[in-house]
Amino acid sequence: MTRQDRRTCPGPDRASLYDEITDKIIGELEAGRLPWVQPWGAAAVKAPLAMPQNAATGRRYSGINVLILWGAVIEHGFPGQSWLTFRQALSLGGNVRKGERGTTVVYADRFTPEDEKRRARETGDEPDRIPFLKRFTVFNAAQCDGLPEEIAVAAPPPAPGLIEPRAEALIRATSIDFRIGGDRAFYMPSQDFVQVPPPQAYFEPINWHRTALHELGHATGHPSRLDRDFSGSFGTKKYAFEELVAEINAAFCCASLGIVPTVRHADYIGSWLEVLREDNRAIVRAASQASKAADWILSFLPDVDGIGTADDEREAA
Repeated sequence: MTRQDRRTCPGPDRASLYDEITDKIIGELEAGRLPWVQPWGAAAVKAPLAMPQNAATGRRYSGINVLILWGAVIEHGFPGQSWLTFRQALSLGGNVRKGERGTTVVYADRFTPEDEKRRARETGDEPDRIPFLKRFTVFNAAQCDGLPEEIAVAAPPPAPGLIEPRAEALIRATSIDFRIGGDRAFYMPSQDFVQVPPPQAYFEPINWHRTALHELGHATGHPSRLDRDFSGSFGTKKYAFEELVAEINAAFCCASLGIVPTVRHADYIGSWLEVLREDNRAIVRAASQASKAADWILSFLPDVDGIGTADDEREAA
C-alpha cells in the first residue's frame, strides 16, 4: 500500500497524523539531519539540553513527542523545555499570550471496535485492539505570561564535571554484564553482554559514554528486561529498526545526563529511510520503545525523577 493509498483509507485523520509525523522525520533524514541529534549541534540553540517536560505536572514527555517538542524548540528558538496546555496555563495563574501558536503532540492508545468484540465473543478468542493517535496542543512556557517564576525561568544545565561520573555510575548500577576491550562496540544477545573499546580508543572521551549508552540500549531488549525482537540479521529491516531504537534511546539518555547526543551509526540512515517509507507507524513505535529503554536505564539513577510517560500521553501504538 502506498502513502497515497493510506491517506484514502478509512480513518483518514489517524492515517494522516501518522503520515504527517513520518513525512517530517523522513524530510529531516533526507536532508542529512537526525532529529534526535542535529539540533544540539547548532549554535543558535538557546534552550538547555534536556528532556521536555510538562510544566504543570513535572512529568517528562516520552516517545515521538520528545522529537516533536525538541524540533519546536529549535524552530522557534524557545529558551526552555517546559510545556503545558492552554488550560494548564490558566490553572497555574497564567495565560497563553494572544496570537501564540501551539505545538501539536500526540496521545497514543488502543481501542476495541464493537464488531471485533462481537467476533471475540462468538469465537472465544481475545479481541484485537486497534492503535490510534489523537492530537492535542501544548505551548512552551515562553509563550505564556503570568506563570510562577520557577516555571517561567529555564533551569540551568548540569555542571559539566558531573557528567562522566554519573554516566559511569549508571552503567555499573544497571548490573548488565559490561566489558571493556577489543576494537569495536557491540551487544551480544545470545550471551547478554555489552563490549565497548577502552576510552583511549575514542578521539573524544565523551564518545565512549555515548557509545556505551547506545549499546546498553540494545541490552534492554533482552528477554529478561524489555523483550524486544532481535531476530533480524544484519541488513534486514528488523535489524535497522532495532538500531533506530538504540540510537534514539542513547539520545534520550544523553539529554537526561546533560551529554550532547551524537550520531553513532550514520551509515544506517538509508536503511532507516526504507523502514519509515514502508511503515508510517515505524518512527512512533521506535520512539516509544526507545523511551522505554531509556526509562529502564535511567531508573538506576536515584537522583533522576520525573522520568516516564507524561500524564497526557500513553504508550505509542
